[in-house]
Amino acid sequence: MIAYTPNPELDLILERTVDVAPELVWKAWTTPELLVQWFAPKPWSTTSCEIDLQPGGKFDTTMRSPEGDEYPSSGCILVVEEGSRLVFTSGLGPGFRPQIAEDGFPFTAIISIEPDGSGTKYTATGIHADASSRKSHEDMGFAEGWGMALDQLVDVAKSL
Repeated sequence: MIAYTPNPELDLILERTVDVAPELVWKAWTTPELLVQWFAPKPWSTTSCEIDLQPGGKFDTTMRSPEGDEYPSSGCILVVEEGSRLVFTSGLGPGFRPQIAEDGFPFTAIISIEPDGSGTKYTATGIHADASSRKSHEDMGFAEGWGMALDQLVDVAKSL
């Protein structure tokens, strides 16, 4: 496991314990058919998802706004630690090809999944290049949106 120390000036963190098993949280994150059911906070939706679950593989999603506008996002998987950690970035496309992030600021996400009793300690970290990018992501509603999406993930995981 690669160690990472969060930088509060550049990173955003959502950390919670949820009452579903770690393997179900992992499955919800890594199965496209499941991810589209929870990834965007309602009333937004995720209309498509492609995941090639290996370093250099694609992590592509398309979100739809309540008004029907679609927002595709292409990213690259950096780290896969089966059942415990997924790291992907919008700063690279598949095959580690550098790209310009369509949302205006590239970021890297670290999803950490750890057993906690019968549930899961879940940590989502958004890593940004500078304070301005962090603020933009925070102002877009990182805490609220990622928190709502986690609640939706839990609902999907409980249905499995």
